[in-house]
Amino acid sequence: MTATTVQANRERWASLLQRQGAAVVLVVVIVVAWLAFPRFGSLGNLRDLALQSSFLLVIALGMTFVIITGGIDLSVGSVYALGGVLAAYGSQWGFFGSLLLPLAVCGLIGLINGILVARTGMAPFIVTLASLLFARGLLLAITSEGSTTFKIPGDAFFLQLGQGTFLGIGYPVYIAAALCLAGGVLLRRTRFGQSVFATGGSESSALLMGLPVARTKIAVYTMSGLLAGFAGALTASYLQSGVTVIGVGTELDAIAVVVIGGTLLTGGAGTILGTVIGVGLRNVIQSVINQIGTLDSNFQSVVSGGFLLVVVVVQRWLAQSRNA
Repeated sequence: MTATTVQANRERWASLLQRQGAAVVLVVVIVVAWLAFPRFGSLGNLRDLALQSSFLLVIALGMTFVIITGGIDLSVGSVYALGGVLAAYGSQWGFFGSLLLPLAVCGLIGLINGILVARTGMAPFIVTLASLLFARGLLLAITSEGSTTFKIPGDAFFLQLGQGTFLGIGYPVYIAAALCLAGGVLLRRTRFGQSVFATGGSESSALLMGLPVARTKIAVYTMSGLLAGFAGALTASYLQSGVTVIGVGTELDAIAVVVIGGTLLTGGAGTILGTVIGVGLRNVIQSVINQIGTLDSNFQSVVSGGFLLVVVVVQRWLAQSRNA
């Protein structure tokens, strides 16, 4: 076997492990949990897992596009909470008020993020950190420092969006699945998707090829804001109110599941399916911890943080192996 063949095989296995490693771990964890905890495999628990995953998945979908371009969006947690409050506040104007108000405001925040990152060259970390503070401050201003909780009327049609079911499965699961399917097609089958990959892979090369790098960045940050706001609206519909304390740390969860799913923090590589697997793995691990019962709930964060650290180290090692 020649040195060239060995190198090619190494690169092939490194690429496969990067793309499919999380899926293998997810299958192993599910099998072990199914055998160790009878309640884990119950239909009710699986439905709850799918429903809980759907809200984070919508947020992580937008984060996937941002990270593939080589950026980051720290504002999604606060924008998610703001979207829920605005949806509940807008319910006084009916279904469209509940839906359009959070989409308009949260989409605008994402648009401003994108313009500042793309047109001024400011670091995404700084821009979106400022947006995080702005969105959380706006939420507190609307709710009188969090003392006011807006309720959605019990007869509002908007509640069907979060509480409705089909075949025993909540509508948010179907909505998240449809959005991920559309996102996968957009990322893999369109010119815009190729621009996303090219921008994250090598921005200078993308510019030389004449690709609309600035417009691509603006689009992905706007998408991230819209999806975070929409996830907040879905959550408000499910809870029947705009809860002010949600979303704290959600941006870190979104980043974690995207990276665990195989999307490189350096940009240029990633899949929507990987993000779906990352969300599933995170929530399955949390469910297992809950099944154990003797572990503190904060242990979930310890596991998530440790797992993310391992994934980032492995990604770095794989990148070095492929470049060697």
